[in-house]
Amino acid sequence: MTRVQEIQVAIESLPWEEYVRLRQWFSERDWKQWDKQIKADSEAGKLDFLIKEAFDEKSKGHLKEL
Repeated sequence: MTRVQEIQVAIESLPWEEYVRLRQWFSERDWKQWDKQIKADSEAGKLDFLIKEAFDEKSKGHLKEL
């Protein structure tokens, strides 16, 4: 049995409350990683095309006021 399979078996044996806590921990961990990636991409200029696209759409009057 692989390590991942062992973890899966352990997760399946958790009481519901502990499973929910684990799921929340995974979700928070994923979002933190996502935030780091977005920040790195932004600092590297990889998202500049989105800013340009937004300004272009605004100049064409295609954006809605929120």
